[in-house]
Amino acid sequence: MSHSHDHHSDSSSGLKIAFFLNAGFTALEIFGGIWTNSIAIITDALHDSGDCLSLGLAWYLQRLSAKGPDTKFTYGYGRFSTLGALITGLVLVVGLSFVCWTAIERLSAPEPVMASGMLGLAVLGILFNGAAAWNLRDGHSLNEKVASWHLLEDTLGWGAVLIGSGAMMVWNLPIIDPLLSLLISVFILWNVIGNLKKVLSVLLQQAPASFDRAAFDVSIASVPGVINSHHTHTWTLDGETHVLSMHLVMARNSQREQIVAAKKRVHELLREQDFEHVSIEIELEGEICSLEPES
Repeated sequence: MSHSHDHHSDSSSGLKIAFFLNAGFTALEIFGGIWTNSIAIITDALHDSGDCLSLGLAWYLQRLSAKGPDTKFTYGYGRFSTLGALITGLVLVVGLSFVCWTAIERLSAPEPVMASGMLGLAVLGILFNGAAAWNLRDGHSLNEKVASWHLLEDTLGWGAVLIGSGAMMVWNLPIIDPLLSLLISVFILWNVIGNLKKVLSVLLQQAPASFDRAAFDVSIASVPGVINSHHTHTWTLDGETHVLSMHLVMARNSQREQIVAAKKRVHELLREQDFEHVSIEIELEGEICSLEPES
């Protein structure tokens, strides 16, 4: 239990630092986007605002997810961090879709921008977002991974702004600004949608990606005294903590020691895959399964 507590504490601390770094730079970025008249910078300011929401929710929900089971949430509060990732992802999809539309409109009528100001903000953006992404580099939870990926995207996006502003200081091509905005938005949307798929797979109780059901069934069949298994169900609470329940059918004459040994073997097979909640119902050969419909 102390290991789990330390993990949640470290995660919360890392998200807290990333949140304040991101919030401080977002405030600078909003004023900078207006000052330079850059739709690319305003695009990233909106994205960073979404990241602030994400990091703020992640920070709060990561702390909440450390709470143990109670009568309302019998598996604990771990899934609340996944909820934060879902909300942030949806906010980013809506916001960036609007920015894409605005950028497409400006492509037909590009407006002059202050390239030197964009260059200065790009340097700050790489420093702030790079530091925040580095701070979350060792994150384990889906919440931390989503936040870290967003911050890494920010850093790469500012690298694109740096290159584009440098080009506009040499050539008078204001169309580069909306083009950059569109490219950054599409890139971010693509990856946010990918992250949302992972979040939804958790919320829809998809089996953990690392779990090989066929190999598991073969291993179970080789356990002494085991006839077969059925009603095997598995899902993940938050992308890190997995759950499995199953019915294990054993030979009619199985002794207590054999049953205990079989259950121990099942736990050993799952130990290396982050299964923390394993429920096994034992049935003896010929016994009617409790989940079978009554005739």
